[in-house]
Amino acid sequence: MSQTVNIGFLLFPKVTQLDFTGPLQVLSRLPNAKIHLVWKRIEPVPSDTVLTLQPTVTFADCPQLDVICVPGGFGTDDLVDDQETLDFLRRQAEGAKYVTSVCTGALVLGAAGLLQGYRATTYWAAVDNLSAFGATPVRTRVCVDRNRITGGGVTAGIDFGLTVASVLSDQKTAESIQLVLEYNPQPPFNAGSPDTAPADVVAMLKEKMAASVARRRESSERAAARLGLSK
Repeated sequence: MSQTVNIGFLLFPKVTQLDFTGPLQVLSRLPNAKIHLVWKRIEPVPSDTVLTLQPTVTFADCPQLDVICVPGGFGTDDLVDDQETLDFLRRQAEGAKYVTSVCTGALVLGAAGLLQGYRATTYWAAVDNLSAFGATPVRTRVCVDRNRITGGGVTAGIDFGLTVASVLSDQKTAESIQLVLEYNPQPPFNAGSPDTAPADVVAMLKEKMAASVARRRESSERAAARLGLSK
């Protein structure tokens, strides 16, 4: 990369900070990358933890981004109905080289009509909602389909960031970033996927998440209906 690459992460209330701070840490190390944290106003944005986040630029003042990334979190249930945000994403997508997301941020891209005809992934408990937006759901850590790059849930954001880094530069650059960050995951348990977690843990979590999963499905169906994609 010889010229500045503008990379923007959307902030919003109840964002899951690790969805974007993982790829943020990776992509900030790319030569000539300029990072923007974008929201409607320049004011602190509450995450889904005690951490508060500070935008660096508003929708109105945001330059044309080369990469736009929408992270996930509980707040995406509101964003799929937020026309100001959806319009901003549509405008940016027209000129962006890559339109991307992590976790349930993919549902916001879908609500903006930006995943129709694309393969995409998202958080395991939300992946089935992608089909409502005309996307083909893929259960993987990272999915690349032309200039759409989507990441799975939360920690997949680091894998996503390294993938984007390799696309924007090359594999050696991405590998050097991986090494400097010592990204060498060796989790103490093999429970990071419903495919590998103990059945009782999966059942317990599904029961606990049932209400939020139902709300997310309803919000996705509403957004799809506005796009004329509801069945």
